[in-house]
Parts: sequence; C-alpha cells; structure tokens
Amino acid sequence: MQFKHPEILWALVLLAIPILIHLFQLRRFKKTPFTNVAMLQKVVSESRKSNSLKKWLLLLTRLLLLASIVIAFSQPFSATNTALQEKETVIYLDDSFSMQAKSNGLSLLRKSVQDLIKNIDAEQEFSLFTNEKSYKNVTIKDIQNGLLELPYTHKQLNLGDIQLKANTFFTTSDASVKNLILISDFQQRIINTKDELAKNMNSHFVPIQPQNTQNVAIDSVYLQDNLSSQASLTVLLSGGLQDESLPISLYDKETLIAKTSAKFNPRGNAEVAFSVPNNQEILGRIQIADNSLSYDNQFFFNIQKRPTIKVLAINESDDSFLKRLYPSDEFSFKSFPLNQLDYSILAEQHLVVLNHLKSIPNSLQKALRSFKANGGTLIVIPAVESDLDSYNQFLTGFFSSKLLENLAITKKITSISFEHPLYKNVFEKEVSNFQYPSVKEYFKVQTRAPKILSFEGNEPFLSGRDGFYLFSSSLENEHSNFKNSPLIVPTFYNMAVLGLQASNIYHNLREPNTIDIPIEVGSDNILNVSKEGYEFIPLQQAYPKKVRLLFNDNPTVDGIFSINNQSDSIQQISFNYPREESQLNYFNVESLGNISTQDSITALFESLEEENSIAAYWKWFVILALLLALIEVIIQKFIT
Repeated sequence: MQFKHPEILWALVLLAIPILIHLFQLRRFKKTPFTNVAMLQKVVSESRKSNSLKKWLLLLTRLLLLASIVIAFSQPFSATNTALQEKETVIYLDDSFSMQAKSNGLSLLRKSVQDLIKNIDAEQEFSLFTNEKSYKNVTIKDIQNGLLELPYTHKQLNLGDIQLKANTFFTTSDASVKNLILISDFQQRIINTKDELAKNMNSHFVPIQPQNTQNVAIDSVYLQDNLSSQASLTVLLSGGLQDESLPISLYDKETLIAKTSAKFNPRGNAEVAFSVPNNQEILGRIQIADNSLSYDNQFFFNIQKRPTIKVLAINESDDSFLKRLYPSDEFSFKSFPLNQLDYSILAEQHLVVLNHLKSIPNSLQKALRSFKANGGTLIVIPAVESDLDSYNQFLTGFFSSKLLENLAITKKITSISFEHPLYKNVFEKEVSNFQYPSVKEYFKVQTRAPKILSFEGNEPFLSGRDGFYLFSSSLENEHSNFKNSPLIVPTFYNMAVLGLQASNIYHNLREPNTIDIPIEVGSDNILNVSKEGYEFIPLQQAYPKKVRLLFNDNPTVDGIFSINNQSDSIQQISFNYPREESQLNYFNVESLGNISTQDSITALFESLEEENSIAAYWKWFVILALLLALIEVIIQKFIT
C-alpha cells in the first residue's frame, strides 16, 4: 500500500492522547469503606468491573476511529510500477486511400476517428500524426473537428518512418513511459523487411480491416495505333471477380462519349478498348462504379494535338532516309548542305543531325554548343573520312567523347540497352533472336556516355543520353545496313521525340515528371498550373524556344490541370494517384512479436486504463471511521 500524502501519518502520534487519558482514569485509589456502606461493597465491585470493560472498549474504538481518519486523509492506494510514472502518448492514424474501405457501412478512417473521440479522455494530452499532418501536445477537443474532416492521401509511411517520426514527439526523458499507438489497416507495403521495433517505446498495434477485401481499380490507360485516323484507348482494370461484368464509362470533360462493360479473367484482370479520334484534343476521364475504395474508380487523361518537332539536317551526304524518318505531319524537317547553312536558324530547332560531315568547323562547333546548352538535341553521324581533330575538339564537351582509329572490320550489332529511355515501350519484352544489322568499318569510341546499341565485344555503335547521341560508324549503304534495319525507325523517331519532351496522356503523382512546352516566354514571365481553385508554380527552366517544367512534390491531387502563361491556357496535363493502395493485401502484425495488439480502439484504451489504474482506499477508511463512530455511540448507550 502507498500513500499520496504520507506526511499526514505523523498525526498517528495523537493516538497517545486517548491512551494517556484512559490510563489517568484507571489510577487506583485506596478506599476505606464505612460501616454503613460495607454491605454494598459487593455490588460496587461488580459495577466497577463493568465500567472498566466499557472504558477499554471505548479506548479501542476511539483509537481505531482516530487512526482511520488520519489514514483517510493520507489517501492510501495501490498501483502497478508503471501506473505512477509519467505517460507520453503518440498516436499514428493511417489516412491513406486504403482506409476508404468500409466496415459496417462506415469507412475505416471515419470509424477510427469516432472511436478515438469516444475513448480518449477529454483532458488527456497527447500527440497525433498521420501520413501528412501532425498535431503535437494537444487534447482531443483541440483537434476533433480537424480529424472529422481529415482527407485521404496517396502517401503511406512505412513502419520505420512511423517510428522515426514518433521519436520526434517523445521527450528524451528515460523516466516516462512512452506509448506509441498505431491505428491502420496495415497493408503489406507498410512493413519494410528492414524495419525493427524501437526499444525505447511500447508499441500498441490496432489493425482495422474491412469486411470485404475485394476492390476493382482502374490501373492504367494507354493509347495505341496513333498513326491512323482512329486511335485505340486501352484501359486496364484489376480486382474483379471472374466473369464479372462491370460498366465502364468514357467522358470528354463532362460529356459521356462511350460506355461499355469490362469482363474479368480468372486472375481478376480486364482490358477494355475505346476508339477515339486521333490527334484530336480530349480531356478524358474513365469512370467505374465500385463500392470499395473510391479513389481508384476514376482515371484522368488528356489527348492533345502533338506539337510539331523542328528537325534540321546538316549534310555532306544523302539525307533521303532522314526525310522518310521525319514526315511532315509530325515534324518540320529542314535540310541544308554545310556550306549553305544559315546559323541563325539553329536556335529555332529542336533536333539537329550532323549527317556525315567530314569536319566540324569552329564556328559551327560554337553554335552547336549554344544550341545544346539551350535544350536542343544533337545527333552525330560521322563520315568514314572524318577529320578526327575537329570532331574530337567538339565531342570532348559531351561525355568526354572521342573518335579514335577507324577499323575496317565487319561487326554485327548484337546488344540493345532495353532499359535506355530511347527504347522505353518499344519492345514488349527483351528479344534475343533479333535480326541485328552490321557495319563494315567503324571508329573506336572513347566515351562516358551510356551505350545504347553495341557491337560484338561490347564496343559502342550508338551511345548517348539527355539530348546527345553519337554513332561510331557511317550509315551510308556501302558501310552499313543499319538503314534497312527495323531499329532505325524507333531509334531516330525517339531521339527526336525526346528532344521535345511532350506530355504523356497522364502522369502519376509522387513520380518525377518532366515536359517541354514549345513556347517563348519573357525573362520575367513564369508558367503556372491550375485546376478549379488549386494553383501552383512548378519548377521550370526557360530555353529560347521552349520551357521545361518539372513536377515532383506538386500537384498533390489528381485531375486535369491547365498550364498557363499569365492568363492564357497553353495546354493541359493530367495526373492520377498511384495505385499501390488498391491491392487490399494485409500484413499479420502478430508475426512481429514483442508488441501489444488489440482488436479495436476501445479495447486498447480499456487495456491501457487497466494497466495504469490506481486503487484508492481512502473512502473505505472514511466508511470505517463512520462505522467506528456508530460503535462508540452504541457502547456509550447500551453498555453500563
């Protein structure tokens, strides 16, 4: 037993007072009976014995009464070792999209918020954080309205991040008990295999999961056959039941333009194709109706007219193959012999091809360096009889590249760098039986640029990245059959397209995205991005004929956004939430070991209250004192 005010126990010394009084009353006197009362001596003796018992009983009752009152004021109690320690409570509340799943008609997040409001003591101070928001040293009354309006997010902290963030809310004191409460559905991705539970805190896990774990999601959308008058817009879905038929709608802005049904295969996947006009602007939205998660029931995209890419060929050889590769419906192709080139038009181009120049004059080198520094793309195809000094003087500024000796050796091109951006989405899978082209002579190349196509022996045939590409061989028919290879079309086409990084039909939030806007802006002008009251300024870099926009942290919501130059809308760009939350696969938190798990928030707080409960006994001692007072009255009245 412990006492809240143990100093009051010193008052027990007052018990000596009734003892002293009682002893004083029991002093013996020598009595001499007179003859006229001698006959009553026997009666007096019996009366004295009865009176002595009453005094002893009164003494015992008064001692106990006084002791009970003193002990009651000292407030005795009993408690566990941790119950008397200072408590620090930090709560992690998962507000990711998977918490939209429902249990008894209420989303997991809303149910969790209601349970917290119901079970946390109104005066208790704690800290709470979600995947995006933080509240430090607050009471439930302070943040109640904010929690009830808490939005869902595509972000998800893993267990290691949660513990690191929780540590910023806890004090460094070793005397306090640190309780970390994690309220989540605990999807598989929240657990990192490297995560270890922190030793300085008590972790309490409350796994909250829905009754139904089936969720249909729109995973992705892509455009096919975009060289014909009609393009095919393919939609990929997942999470359905086999042979389930789910309505799916296609909107242009708010206008319904097509509707069909998605039928799922045994793996729960479905593929739906819509026909849309090619090279026509569409502000699209795919919509399904699913009762589970709602964030993945819509998918935004936009199809816009492709910007014309300006290509300039500087020739000392036949350029007919370039004219075929860059048709007029997508490209503005210009071609000049080196001795007729007007250097002033270089700044207007997106792509420049040095087509078998025998040498690169110093004036052209300077102009090309400026062109490349301003965001242009450069392709270098050397001639067999190239002046290596002029070439190397120019090439050393790009990945420290050099053309070494010319080797008259027949070599096959046998290796493709499938992961290079140039061949992204070109091949469905890595191929090994490709009909590779060959060359009859080539230059040994020294460069730090990534290899794109390589010869036998891993020597580079084509290398480069980020707007610079270098061939190590002439492409003339007498020296190479590369012009006849299927590889030439995607290679040159993508080098031009990457020179002007047009926006994809959609982008994913939380992923770095870069697009080029073919527009000239003043030195003081900046582009902004907006959607229905949501506006931000992305990172951007201005070039003479374009502006490069970089999206990383913004935007934070999905939808179709307008890219604006002051008050004028230039083009649209679409963003969608990543779909990791759509797979409702949950982690068994009990496998972590050395943690406390509860089935509900209510059960958790009841458990914590029981662990920290203090049994107070002062009321019992007050009752005992009253009972003893009653006993004293009874003794006084009925014992004579």
